[in-house]
This record gives sequence, C-alpha cells and structure tokens, in this order.
Amino acid sequence: MSTRPISDYAFLGDCRSAALVASDGSVDWLCFPRFDSPAFFARLLDDDAGHWSIRPTGPAEITRRYIEGTLVLETTFHTPGGTAVLVDALAFGRRERGHGIGASSPGVLLREATCVEGTVTLAVTYAPRPEFGLVRPLMEPVRGGLIARGGAHVLTLSIPADLETDGSTAHATVTLTAGQRFGLALHAGAAWETEPQCWNQRLIHRRIKDTIEGWRSWSRQHARYQGPWQNQVAHSGRVLRALTFAPTGAIVAAATTSLPEEAGGVRNWDYRYTWVRDASLTLQALDSAACEKEEAAFFGFLARAAATRLDHASDLQIMYGVGGERDLSERPLPHLTGWRGSAPVRVGNDAWRQRQLDVYGELLDAAHQLHSTTTHRQYDPITRTFLLGAAETAARRWQEPDQGIWEIRGPSRHFLHSKLMCWVALDRAIALAPALGATDRVGGWERIRAQIRTAILTQGWNPDAGAFTQAFGDPHLDASALTIPMVGFLPGDDPRVQATVNAIATNLTDARGLVRRYTTADGLPGGEGTFLLCAFWLAHALALTGQAARAERVFQTAVSHANDVGLLAEEVDTDTGEPIGNFPQAFSHIGLINAACAIRDRQDARFDAGPQP
Repeated sequence: MSTRPISDYAFLGDCRSAALVASDGSVDWLCFPRFDSPAFFARLLDDDAGHWSIRPTGPAEITRRYIEGTLVLETTFHTPGGTAVLVDALAFGRRERGHGIGASSPGVLLREATCVEGTVTLAVTYAPRPEFGLVRPLMEPVRGGLIARGGAHVLTLSIPADLETDGSTAHATVTLTAGQRFGLALHAGAAWETEPQCWNQRLIHRRIKDTIEGWRSWSRQHARYQGPWQNQVAHSGRVLRALTFAPTGAIVAAATTSLPEEAGGVRNWDYRYTWVRDASLTLQALDSAACEKEEAAFFGFLARAAATRLDHASDLQIMYGVGGERDLSERPLPHLTGWRGSAPVRVGNDAWRQRQLDVYGELLDAAHQLHSTTTHRQYDPITRTFLLGAAETAARRWQEPDQGIWEIRGPSRHFLHSKLMCWVALDRAIALAPALGATDRVGGWERIRAQIRTAILTQGWNPDAGAFTQAFGDPHLDASALTIPMVGFLPGDDPRVQATVNAIATNLTDARGLVRRYTTADGLPGGEGTFLLCAFWLAHALALTGQAARAERVFQTAVSHANDVGLLAEEVDTDTGEPIGNFPQAFSHIGLINAACAIRDRQDARFDAGPQP
C-alpha cells in the first residue's frame, strides 16, 4: 500500500506527459507519451507498481525547490560527508523556446546528480513496471545503459555505471566527490520501433540546461501579471502550461488518477482528461497569466473535440481525451491497492456519459472571452454552426434536470448552477451574435434569457436559507452559487449576493477556513474534504462584494495549503489538514490566479477611490 503524503511530491511536465518525484528522490509516477497513457512507475498507487530512486545511502537532510522560472526540480541532499544536488526534468525538444515549448518533446526523463561539497555516495534503484505494474520487463545491459522489454514498450535507461539486476529491478551505487556529475536519462519507445541509443553525459547535461532555458523563456513571455501573490500566480501559470497537451492545446484536470477525495474511500477518479466545465475559468486564468496563445489553443481544442450536430436527441459531451477522444469508459485496475488503500483504482471516467447543462454556458463564455481579447476574430463555418447549436440547445433545454457541475451520481435535479450557466450561454451568444451571423436570433435569445433569470431569482433563492441554494426548491447550500457575481448575473453589491456569500462563508466553511462544495447526499458512499477551488471562489466573491480584507484572509488560508514547491491538490482532509485528491489540480491553480486578480482589482479600485470612511 502506498502511504506517502501527496504533498511530498513535486511535479514534472513536458507539455505532453507527467512525472511525480518524492522529496527523497524517488520517481513514483510517470506516464509516457501522454498524460492518460498507462504508467511506467505507479508506486503512487501501489508499492509494487514501479519507481526509480536516486538517494544517499545514509541519512541526509533534504531541501528542494524549482529552479527559478521553471518546473525543473532541484533536490539538495546534505549528508555528514558532503552535499549533492539532484536535478530532475522532463525534456523539451531541442532549443524549444517560449510558446513553442512541448511542441516536440522527446519523452525523456532526465536526472543529474552533482556533488558540490565533500563526498556523497548515492544508491540508484530502477524498477520499471509498465502498464500500471502489470508488466515486469526483461532487462538487458547495453553499452551505456540498460534496456527493459515487456509489453508494448521498450525502456532505455542511460547510466554511466554498472548495474546489478535482480529480476525486473536494477541497482547501482555511485560515489561522487566535489565537482563530479552523474547524469541519467530514461526514454520510452514503442516495442516495434528502432531502439534509441543511450545518451552520453554531455548530451544529458546539455539537454537539462536547454530545458531550463525553455521554461525560463516561456516564463519571460508570460510575466504580465503585477499584483499581490505575483510569484504564486506566475508559478500557477507554469503548472497550467505543464498540464497542457501541446499537440492539441487540451489542458488536463490533473496529472494523476485515483488519488482519493477521502483516504480509504471509493471516490477515486481519473482526472487526466479535459472538461468543458473548466473552460471559461481556465481561459480567464490563462488571460490573467498572459497566456494568449494557450487561450487560443485551448479553445481551438474544445471547438474541434466537441464539434457535433446538436439537435433534440443529442447533448454536448462534458469531457474529452487530450486528443479529442469521446469514449472514456471507466474500468478498475484490481491489481492495485490504491493510495492508502483507496480502492478501486480507476482509469477512464464514466462522467463522460452524464448530462450537464452548464457546459453550454462554459463553452460560450469561453468563446466570448477569447473573442473579446482577439481583434476582429472570425469563426470558421463549422465553429460558427457549432456555437449556434450550443446556444439553441441551452435555450431549448434549460428547464430540464441534469447532474450538475459536481457530476452528482444520483438522480437528476434542477441545479441552480446549471440554470445559471444556461443564462450565461444565451447572454454570451447575444454578445457574439454579429460574429456568429445570428443577429436575427437575438430577440428570441433575449426572451429566454429573461425567463431563466426570473426562474433563478424566484426558485433559486430560498427564503429559509436566506441565500441562493444548490437546486430549485432545495434549502441546502452549494459553493457553486459563489459564481453568480463572477459571471455577471448579479453585481457584488446586490443584497442577495452578499447574503449568499456570507451564508456559504458561515455554513460551508470548516474550522481551518476552507470551503466544502456542499453537504447534501450525492449518491456515493463516504465523504470528501474541503475543496480548494471553492475557497478561492469564496475569496473571489468576497472581493466582488467589496470585502477585500476578508477576501485576502481567505485567499491566504487557501494558498497556505500548497506544498513546499507551491503545488495544490484538489482537496484538504477536514480532520488532518492534509492535501488529498488528484495532484496537482488545475482547478485549484486556476482558482488561485482568478482570485488573486479579483483581489488586486478590488484593491486598485479602493485606492483609486481615495480614503474610505
């Protein structure tokens, strides 16, 4: 059983795939060549599912950081005999820079240890287990390294040391003195392709430096944000970029599968896909982080992947694979015990079958955001037809029940957030009508938008709760109501908005100051922790209601739950305060960026208005 805290991991990305590295130098998660590929190392989910560690043979004091402006990890081991620095990176293509990083990433994990003081002896343990641990490969020493064969892939490990093999595990011990370097590289290729050559030390060192400069060049081009928490916003922008599948522009919700919402529970989902639900919030965050090309690429992916003829019998799918795949059928991996016994471990996600009416609003809001930041943007005929179909479907179906933003696996209901986003769909379609060639439809859209508004104000507001609630006729609160002022449905100074924000702050906030999504039954056993996105939403909404000081406190509480290298999980365990859920979570970093911008804007407005009474 894997028991290591989720917060102990750092994230590596090459804009195609992901690796997680523990603080002691163990790579416990690696998927090549895509985020959603089967893992070669999956000790994150089971101790026997593969890892690759480089660590001192004796006791060591460990510190780590990302090299400035990058997602290249630097881990320092202070031992009684000396100090060594381990640098880890997923390689970019040769001399990829700026917006082009990840365009031709070779699928190589680079590791280089340097002794900077005294003498340090390092132990290397290499235990590849392709297909989430199902394959125990055969190993063959070759000049400059080791070949591992089994299943659909061949793994080539470049290492300048002799390895001893024990079954499907290899070991080496290397002693370095001050000034000596020791570089390793791991390449995964298809079993039927020509086996790659081992990399020499000079090439490994050069490609690490090249990857560092690739990240730094991207960061220099995306340094527009000025304001509070500037470093966290910039870092979150890099995390979002690393969670982007460069060939298509898709952004995955997280780098992992089946890290649970409750330790030992069954709420274990595969997040290595792209949700339409995240679209408008993602584009807002990308815009704030000065990622204009990433905005266009992400919307382009959504428009291509989601394109379908929408009629009375069809719905817009809520999520897609990073290549645009639609069938994401879920299946368990029973041979894996799961993180802290959280089973089943799943690949795929059956939420793709659900109906969620909010996706029409998120899609059209994303189109509107991109249109407003791109001068004279013209839609191609297929995209125009598709967006028109999305607006018409929202207009036709807004009165139907669905599963809601949180993908409730129970009966369909009339969720307030779904109605709100149907209102957004028509509101943004009306604004986009000239670009869509649909000015003749504006009158009908305006009438239905008004009907939705009336329904939300009369049926979504619950007098007993004194707030907008989770669903029509339901007294229970839901943090998604915090988005009402964010999407422009009501202003922040509206008394109903302020009452809703205060009710959520009072009733959905735990002792740590973090926010639950809801407290109602959702059709699944067990429970979950507080949801970091919702804490950032609360900070965002407090800023919009003019409560800047409270907004800053909530924001600071949420961001304090990042780990030592600034990464945020999906949730926080209400009992222990430990990060839980898939990691790193795009939604959490998106919420950080958007809330920081809202608080900054409120601070600027307060300053511009002069001293307050």
